[in-house]
Amino acid sequence: METISAKIEKDTKEKMRKFSHINWSEVIRESIKNRIEEEELRTRVIDRSKIKEAIKIAATVRKTSKGWNSTEEIRKWRNRVS
Repeated sequence: METISAKIEKDTKEKMRKFSHINWSEVIRESIKNRIEEEELRTRVIDRSKIKEAIKIAATVRKTSKGWNSTEEIRKWRNRVS
């Protein structure tokens, strides 16, 4: 494991001492790890071929069924409740 150092304000360090049961090194490691993951997600390369494939799959799922009308179905269920 590598070592890094960081400067913090005096009042922050004093507050950290009040919570000495907390592993501050672990808190910092997790924070850095989370920030790296956020940045990687934000800057990731978009694979356009995967997007096109997903659009094709969605189009096949979205096809309407013959003989079924969503508007009529909604009205039927609304009338049952009323």
